[in-house]
Amino acid sequence: MYFLGIDLGSSSIKLSVFDAEKGITAASVTVPEFEMEMVAPQMGWAEQDPEKWWDYVKDGLQQLEKKHRIPLKKIAGIGIAYQMHGLVLTDENLKPVRPSIIWCDSRAAKTGETAFNKIGPENSRNQILGSPGNFTASKLKWVKDHQPEVFKQAKWMMLPGDFIAAKFSGIPQISTSGLSEAALWSFKEGRLATEILEAMELPESMIPEVVPSFGKQVKVNPEIASELGLDSETQITYRAGDQPNNALSLNTLQPGEIATTAGTSAVIYAVTENNVSDEQNRVNTFLHVNNSEEAKRNGVLLCINGSGILYQWLRKIMSLGNSNGLISYDQLNQEAARAEVGSKDLRFYPFGNGVERIFNNKEANSGIQNLNFNIHQSSHLIRSACEGIVFAMNYGFDIMKDLGASGKTVRAGKANLFLSPVFREIFTATTETTLELYNTSGAEGAARGAAYGQGFFNSLEEAFSNLERLELIEPKPELVSQYKEFYQNWKENL
Repeated sequence: MYFLGIDLGSSSIKLSVFDAEKGITAASVTVPEFEMEMVAPQMGWAEQDPEKWWDYVKDGLQQLEKKHRIPLKKIAGIGIAYQMHGLVLTDENLKPVRPSIIWCDSRAAKTGETAFNKIGPENSRNQILGSPGNFTASKLKWVKDHQPEVFKQAKWMMLPGDFIAAKFSGIPQISTSGLSEAALWSFKEGRLATEILEAMELPESMIPEVVPSFGKQVKVNPEIASELGLDSETQITYRAGDQPNNALSLNTLQPGEIATTAGTSAVIYAVTENNVSDEQNRVNTFLHVNNSEEAKRNGVLLCINGSGILYQWLRKIMSLGNSNGLISYDQLNQEAARAEVGSKDLRFYPFGNGVERIFNNKEANSGIQNLNFNIHQSSHLIRSACEGIVFAMNYGFDIMKDLGASGKTVRAGKANLFLSPVFREIFTATTETTLELYNTSGAEGAARGAAYGQGFFNSLEEAFSNLERLELIEPKPELVSQYKEFYQNWKENL
């Protein structure tokens, strides 16, 4: 019995087919061949076309069938992970009425701040554990205020993964964890935060059917199943934002456990049983995928926008004039390893991808400090970028520790920046944590989640019982003392 996992990112979409009986991933593909385009009509904006996401998903399914010989008829359930906090507005026929305003779009930050003050800081924290910030509800309010004609055309508001699920099924839905990602979940009452909708003058009718993260949510539409080669009984059985799903993929489910990732953005995600609220709104709390009435599970999330996107930028800059195309990320990693610890005091501040939550949703640009043309080489620039990313993560990690959401062991998939030995070394030394690397991905995690949601596994523990740990990396004592000094200097000049 097969289960499909879809991981809808802002750079690419990954699809994995999990053979639940054998407990292995049968095949995986990434679409498109090159990174997806983000459109920025104005400074600080970021949009993508939801219909292109759907086209890429269909293309990925064709590749699974034709290139990897996956019998799509055997897929019993579909799990969908997706870039958090995006807004997709559709008409009653599920046709988008405008491009999606995605997670790193900054335009609604002031809208969220205005709503926060209108609702009242204490009341807002009691309901949604923070501010509406730059999250989906604020983006919806921005459209209402600035594009009223577009808003009138909209019937449904959804998150990116909900749109893909609706394209499969023809039925709009949103999950409870998705509502928390949108700043529309009342942690106090365990329901839709109608108080936030009322304060923003947004109609409750735009919220589609609410479903749990796991379970037989909806069947694939028969016509769509026929078109794609799926069985008519195939169901959507799991959905979650990419960071809660990354934690799920790493079997990070219980209080005190921590997951991290460094893709387009860098994230540290700590599971807790408490309703954690930061008075300065620098980190945020969302419902974790395994939250239940019997066992409260929340995820405290720290996000640094400029992580992998900085590495991607460096790759493009370093490739200028290369007749063979872009250099590889592995080449970047090798070059970084040539530079000494501390990059000869070259400091990189890895921002510049929209408003940063750790700075209370203020716009923060990237910066390089102490650059000397006679001393610094490309290796120093690349290593200092890795150090800057980790320093920014640690800056947020310190905030999480103050809020009681911390630990000494962190789990990550061996992917993206965690493929780099240099990055891993900097991470363990700066955070003073043990790093566990696993052979998994967001798409595989979504597929395992779909298998649990469909009922193939009796528990999440069973679903992840054969998850393979590849490496355990301890911080090197001699580097801990060095990076403590480097980090302090970086922080003082922040």
